[in-house]
Amino acid sequence: MRKVSFTEFGGPDVLHLVDAEEPHAGPGRIRITVRAAGVNPVDWRIREGQKLGAHPIELPSGVGQDAAGVVDEIGEGVEDVRVGDHVFGEGFSTYAEFAVLSAWARIPEGLTFEEAAGYPSVVETALRVIREVGAQSGQTLLVSGASGGVGSAVLQIARDRGITVIGTAGVANQDYLRSLGALPTTYGEGWVERVRQLGHVDAALDLAGSGVIRELVELAGNPRKVISIADLGAPELGVRFSGVAGSVPQALAVAADLISRGKLHIPVEKSYTLAEAAAAHIDSQRGHTRGRRVIVP
Repeated sequence: MRKVSFTEFGGPDVLHLVDAEEPHAGPGRIRITVRAAGVNPVDWRIREGQKLGAHPIELPSGVGQDAAGVVDEIGEGVEDVRVGDHVFGEGFSTYAEFAVLSAWARIPEGLTFEEAAGYPSVVETALRVIREVGAQSGQTLLVSGASGGVGSAVLQIARDRGITVIGTAGVANQDYLRSLGALPTTYGEGWVERVRQLGHVDAALDLAGSGVIRELVELAGNPRKVISIADLGAPELGVRFSGVAGSVPQALAVAADLISRGKLHIPVEKSYTLAEAAAAHIDSQRGHTRGRRVIVP
């Protein structure tokens, strides 16, 4: 089969499309024919060799953790799916024609493979950071970098829970944030004052790593009311860096419920082939994403 792999840490140019042996589903796992794989910032952070609190990466390594596809192999002990089922979930080396998943759920009706591949990690992350920052119904949550995949999920989950969201994004994404129920404003010079004009901030999330931790602490009033998933230097300012995943099966169940109720939709901004994985990483690192990017084998 074909898969994307790298033999050394570095820039996008270390990614190569290679021929590899097909993986197989061990106990408690399933294998899918990959129809689409989600592109996440964690993918290129791992490729660069960043220390994210996860297990050490052994080289050569595959790329990707989110995918959607068709079940074609079931490991011992798995009883909730059958060969031929359409599922989305999380595994490893998902930029490939086949991938083994460790967590999965059936794709909600009406969702394409490309759309489904964009949900697993972003919904888990969104649920985790909302929980960790302690945002409650009736409060206001500030989200820096609100238009990407995680931001899109945070805004919609928060709205469903009665949390008001102020979101920062580029000029081109203001209407997009508004469509998700947020109070939008642009980043750049004067953004702190623009946020203050929109309302009091009870808690804040840094999703973009754009060097605004000090300002988020100032607006939230306490570093314990700020969480970052993108700035590795955040702990130096007393802010927690959240990088350890919670329950992915639970997150998939929540995602499926929200999608089925029409409360969550994350658009696919762009699709790439396996051979275009490096381009997908370059675009992801540039930011300014509206929704998700996916790899389609």
